[in-house]
Amino acid sequence: MPTSKKHTTYKIPIEIEGLQFFKYDKVFELESGESLPEVTIAYHTFGKLNQAKDNVIWVCHALTANSDVSDWWSGLFGKGKMYDPEKHFIVCANILGSCYGSTCARSISPITQKAYGIDFPLLTIRDLVKAHDCLRQHLEIDQISLCIGGSCGGHQVMELAYLLKDKIKNIALLVTSPRETAWAIATHQAQRLAIQADPTWQEDYDMAGKNGLKAARGMALLTYRTFDAYIKSQTDDNEKTDDFKAASYISYQGKKLQQRFYAQAYFSLTKTLDTHNIGRGRGRSGIKQALSQITANAFILSINTDLLIPPSEQQQLADYIPNAHYVSLDSPYGHDGFLVEADTINRLLKEWFEDV
Repeated sequence: MPTSKKHTTYKIPIEIEGLQFFKYDKVFELESGESLPEVTIAYHTFGKLNQAKDNVIWVCHALTANSDVSDWWSGLFGKGKMYDPEKHFIVCANILGSCYGSTCARSISPITQKAYGIDFPLLTIRDLVKAHDCLRQHLEIDQISLCIGGSCGGHQVMELAYLLKDKIKNIALLVTSPRETAWAIATHQAQRLAIQADPTWQEDYDMAGKNGLKAARGMALLTYRTFDAYIKSQTDDNEKTDDFKAASYISYQGKKLQQRFYAQAYFSLTKTLDTHNIGRGRGRSGIKQALSQITANAFILSINTDLLIPPSEQQQLADYIPNAHYVSLDSPYGHDGFLVEADTINRLLKEWFEDV
């Protein structure tokens, strides 16, 4: 299992320990008909592959996460938890288009010797999954015991389960949908308009468009949490007329992403989200036909307060995937509950995983 410690040709915006890199040095054909002359995939592994090679847990991360699941999903990671590196060989790849080590809009094109920038080609969820499969083959993994992801990570899991029917035994789809809804696409477009309103966003440097990115993140936070959550945690307790808690919270969250992500990469990834449709090109009945062909045992989680991808979307998955186990979680945190409620999800997942 040879790996490379040399990363892709841009400055990763934050320090990430334990990154490994796989360079696919052939032309990488994209679903759009365009191609990338080569791609780099950044990834993490934890634990060891056992002798039977049947202990792999493959994690697909959400939009602005990175491949270090021990950092952002610590409630599920560690001894005695779902992702136990003493029992499992855990793999998480940074998605193409993300600026945490994999090829993205800020990567240097070997053809032009300049960053792709706004000319970076459209990636689809299926392109991301194709890259995952290249890494899987590189790591000589033939069987995946569990493939799991939340939000757009769930989009990737769905496509992997369709692509690798004979290689994935179990999947977990958390707060995800069979296709990107018109509502979600509209929220992404509003965020892209905020980035485009920043006059620097097309320029050739990593932090181009950073103020637009800050505004875009503020918009996104409105769909990640709930009305009640904002009322409870961000209501002011006096009669002030400015500097409200809620305004400060949105500004703070926007600044945090501004400091750890690149606007051109974020713009590209929201376009990738829009492409998700498990049924595209897969028969007359589309979604139903595609989902019915998934043979893996499926754990499907909805959160009752999710504004971005509501429970009706997960119910559709449960209706059409043959071996589905559906769980609805009560949480005040909305879409972000799949991260915040990690301890509860860890328990639910372990109970299901031990029974399948």
